[in-house]
Amino acid sequence: MADNKGMEEEMALNSGIAAFEAKHFVRAAELLEPLADAGNAEAQYRVAIMAQNGLGMVENQLQAYKNMKAAAEAGLPFAQHGLGFMYLEGECVEKDGNKALMWFMKGAEQGLQGSMTTIAMMYQDGNGVEADPEKAREWFHKAGFDEM
Repeated sequence: MADNKGMEEEMALNSGIAAFEAKHFVRAAELLEPLADAGNAEAQYRVAIMAQNGLGMVENQLQAYKNMKAAAEAGLPFAQHGLGFMYLEGECVEKDGNKALMWFMKGAEQGLQGSMTTIAMMYQDGNGVEADPEKAREWFHKAGFDEM
């Protein structure tokens, strides 16, 4: 019986992700919210995006933050990047450059080029951190950019 439940959850997740990708957000929310509530990181990440932007559901910043944070803590790199942006921009949560940098670092450690580039730009612009052109250059280089 447990195998059957696992298969049903996997099918709901795949269908929910497909609906999300096709921008059928109401259907995606119907399929993914129960999985997010049950702790599925992939579902939590997508529910966070929908809740943050009011896609297929009423905009809900607390739900967006809780789901993005849970998915980030579960190790999902795109959620780590997303949570970093929430802290950097002060969206759904109080602005905090140190926490933003910490979450972008976690995404960067998993090879996420977008996180590496964002860290570089933070150091370049002094956004959320002390401006440091040398660190900016290092991070741009790690992200695969040549001389900036």
